[in-house]
Amino acid sequence: MNENPSSGATLRPLSVGNVVSAGIRLYRTNSDVYLPLALVAYLWIFIPFYGWAKYYMISGLMSRLAFTELIEQPETVGTARARVKSKLWYFLCVGFQVGIRLLGVYLLGAIAIGLISGIFSSIDPILGAITIILSSIILIVFLIRFFSRFFVAEIPLAIEGNMTGGESVDRSWQLTEEAVGRIQMIAVIAFLVTLPLVALTGYLPNILFLVLAPDFAASGLATLISVLISLVGGILVLPFWQIIKAVVYYDLRSRQEGLDLQLRDRSL
Repeated sequence: MNENPSSGATLRPLSVGNVVSAGIRLYRTNSDVYLPLALVAYLWIFIPFYGWAKYYMISGLMSRLAFTELIEQPETVGTARARVKSKLWYFLCVGFQVGIRLLGVYLLGAIAIGLISGIFSSIDPILGAITIILSSIILIVFLIRFFSRFFVAEIPLAIEGNMTGGESVDRSWQLTEEAVGRIQMIAVIAFLVTLPLVALTGYLPNILFLVLAPDFAASGLATLISVLISLVGGILVLPFWQIIKAVVYYDLRSRQEGLDLQLRDRSL
């Protein structure tokens, strides 16, 4: 890893734009480290359970590497891997816990929408349709805010010692309590940064196949090519998001726990 990162322990709490800018700088500086890790992570994802655990662990590993760059205590990939590999199944636990909670909230919301819209539809079909639309919008907004509380769910597990998967999820919930709006703005800007690449690798091939070769577009080979191109896009984007999470985690701890002051005191 780069021994002289462009941003280090002298960072203060960051603005929304600076979080994304720091993420971009770290990605550019260490892309030769992150991209091979992302490739390996995506290869593991095709193997159920153990492969998924490896995917989450390597994702956390990338965030740890980014965080150590930020605090000017960079680790090699080997050192960082040694710190996270014993937590392999905890990383999978984090993924399942977050997924189950999101699914539970979604199902409860969907059931509530169904019941409420059914009542209003019995009164007036138009009123029922309006109720469904408004309720769906409210549910989507709530789900986005709820998910924001788990934006850094795996990061404490990758960085902090003696922590289980459940404790890491709870730590994310604690750190993000007063930062939901900022996290959403950061996520939107980061998404816009990656949007051209996602569109290029995820949608453009299918569109070109449909326009230029409709018969080929329906073939298995076209599907395989599209999947492979999409995987390339995922490999390129995954490190960026893990770096953004690391920067957000740093920023949250700086604001709430004075992480920058702790690091400076430790260096005295």
